[in-house]
Amino acid sequence: MHRLRALTLALAVLALSAQLTFAQHDDMPGMQMPMHSSPKSPDNETPMQMDMPISAATLIEAQLNHASSGTSIEPASTSVPMLMGSYKNWMLMLHGTAFITDIQQSGPRGTDKLFSTNWIMPMAMRQLGPGELSLRAMFSLEPATITGRQYPLLFQQGETAFGKPIIDGQHPHNFFMEVAALYDIHLGERSLLSLYAAPVGDPAIGPTAYPHRLSASENPLAALGHHQEDSTHIAYNVLTAGLTFHSVRVEASGFHGAEPTEQRWGFQPSPNGHAIDSYSSRITFSPRPNWSAQYSIAHLNSPESLYPNDAQQRQTASIMYNRPLHNGNWSNTLVWGRTKSLSDHSKENSYLLESLIKFRTRNYAWTRIENAGRSNELLFSSGSPLPPNFVESPIGHVAAYSFGYDRDYRIASHLLAAPGAQFTTYSTPDALVSAYGRHPFGAAIFVRLRITQ
Repeated sequence: MHRLRALTLALAVLALSAQLTFAQHDDMPGMQMPMHSSPKSPDNETPMQMDMPISAATLIEAQLNHASSGTSIEPASTSVPMLMGSYKNWMLMLHGTAFITDIQQSGPRGTDKLFSTNWIMPMAMRQLGPGELSLRAMFSLEPATITGRQYPLLFQQGETAFGKPIIDGQHPHNFFMEVAALYDIHLGERSLLSLYAAPVGDPAIGPTAYPHRLSASENPLAALGHHQEDSTHIAYNVLTAGLTFHSVRVEASGFHGAEPTEQRWGFQPSPNGHAIDSYSSRITFSPRPNWSAQYSIAHLNSPESLYPNDAQQRQTASIMYNRPLHNGNWSNTLVWGRTKSLSDHSKENSYLLESLIKFRTRNYAWTRIENAGRSNELLFSSGSPLPPNFVESPIGHVAAYSFGYDRDYRIASHLLAAPGAQFTTYSTPDALVSAYGRHPFGAAIFVRLRITQ
């Protein structure tokens, strides 16, 4: 009963947000992707016009849309479904997604569960002084719609539930996923200075995180390499400065390095405070509208609560390719992520390839292929405490192959539902075969809900 109430709540919030938030104003028609056109109002009183181009053409235009978390960038040709409108001097946007998923898994460690992953992002933008101000928030009801502080996901690890390591499970996102202000100043026709401040936000490390990148948008499950690639997309006290010139962008961030605690409704990262104690830098290169690549490196101070004395160095590199098609789109992401313990110099590498094709307007087919470094935490069963003086160390790589399909149906004026399914098969390293079997698999049946034009 509690599960059904939580899932109903997630669905209701998404639907009501789409139906009511923008219906309040007659001058707010729904549109596809609020691509930037630098709307200006000479007298600061006239409502902004809705004559923006359908897609961005440059890195700067893509950056000014701020359609992803933090300051991460996908290729300029990437289209994100959302509602958009204007009110006085403000341009308003709303987008969000919810999955209602039932997962079944095989093998000695396999289990099943009904749960919902979800997020919603309102945003407001306007001219202010010499630049453009963007205010953005992102919320998730996963603390209510994922019971037990995790959902089943074979071979996944990272963070805690009830004071014990999460093993074979994925933690929910926080209710506060992002609360941020962004300010962009044009230094010239081809240059842009950007500032980002967020008590909860996404520092300049890694590619666009999996909940928000297009190539992963139909996949209801987290990537196995999440904690080597993009887990910093929810961090505390983030300050970022970036400079874009033509097709190159350089950024630097300071932030609090600890992962959020398992108390997912809270705003604070830990009872010990949230001072800026970590830093990162990222360079992004986007030579064409369909291409975007990044390399980033970060020092993370005590990211995992179970290992408070262990700092990490994290490196990531990624390439994204997006190609609009007639009545569709093709989106691809290739990611490498590595974490290095600065106490014992052990390393874990993860690799990911995602490809999503949208065809005949309403159909989606995708794959995610991963090779993820795992640690000896997986030798213990889910819910077990770690033994005294346990030292985490790499134990091998898990390969995962996922394939899925879903299809859109309009169920309300600004809400799409897509029933779908995904199948994943795994290849287990020798050290874990006795615990998992050689080739366990999982199947997910789901309905995806999305706010749209």
